[in-house]
Amino acid sequence: MSENVYARLREYLDKMPNGYPATDSGVEIRILKKLFSPEDAEFVMKLTQHPESAREIAKRLGINESKTTEKLENLTRRGLIFRLRKGKSVRYNTVQFLSGIFDFQLPHMDREYAEMIEEYMPSVARSLMPLKTKQARVVPVGSAIDAAPEVATYNRVRELVKNHDLIAVAHCRCRREQGLLGHNCDRPSETCFFFGVWAQYYIDTGMGRELSKDEAMKLFAMAEESKLVLCASNTQELMFICSCCPCCCVAFKLLKLTENPGDLVLSYYRAAINPDVCTACGACLERCQINAIAEKDGVMEVLPARCIGCGLCVSACPTDAIKLEEKRRPAPPATMGEWHKRLSDERGVS
Repeated sequence: MSENVYARLREYLDKMPNGYPATDSGVEIRILKKLFSPEDAEFVMKLTQHPESAREIAKRLGINESKTTEKLENLTRRGLIFRLRKGKSVRYNTVQFLSGIFDFQLPHMDREYAEMIEEYMPSVARSLMPLKTKQARVVPVGSAIDAAPEVATYNRVRELVKNHDLIAVAHCRCRREQGLLGHNCDRPSETCFFFGVWAQYYIDTGMGRELSKDEAMKLFAMAEESKLVLCASNTQELMFICSCCPCCCVAFKLLKLTENPGDLVLSYYRAAINPDVCTACGACLERCQINAIAEKDGVMEVLPARCIGCGLCVSACPTDAIKLEEKRRPAPPATMGEWHKRLSDERGVS
């Protein structure tokens, strides 16, 4: 009976926008067994993706409201559902695995979980790679914007931060996972930023702490100094910005192994080096995190198929030889709802 409930839970999660693919090894079922009791699984599958109050859920399911609230709060604390709080209004909904349960296990991870995630995530990445709508987009670091042409607001970190009254920061779940596996990273850890209702969730659950806008900008500057690539939610209504390194980030590690990460990742810019100004000092080589720069004929050049437009190389150049060139791409989805709809349509799970 319990085996059946986890199979049904996997199918339930797989019908969400990001999916939850099956594997030959069954590791996805082992993850669910670690996180959910059979009772948890049955209860979660009765929730919807649309936020409801505890009273509405209790009435719909025909169960006690007090016990329903207790159960919902327990699942929220364990990162298995989402709680949407605005003022005195509190509502709950199911949440997908990627950009959801996967991220919300930050305070609960142990080595066993880390090992299972390390085994499973390549399958998740392969399932999402063919989709036109991506999970996240690379946004240029702050200092690179000054060397770019006109930049849309949704790609300007400073503007994105200014547009939000509630900001939270949390420790990087990828660096924590790799630390549990014995691969410690020497880059800053408190570098994952959340905005709006996502920030509220991270603050309420103790996974993150609230930041002022000035504090956020200082942390972004530290991330840039530490050669971290900024990856934002693929929405104009910002949900998160991750500060990624190639040694810990699951997607980044896989991208670096490909021949054309610049074609696979969503970004709106590509670096270009002016050979007449370049002195081949090599500063940009050290800053590039994706091996997208090489020396040729006594100057540095950008490998277009590899460049992801993060802008880390721009501020490193002592002769201002590097600029960001715009790639013509449509604007990202306006809201999380639109993003989810596009993903669902492309996966055929609408």
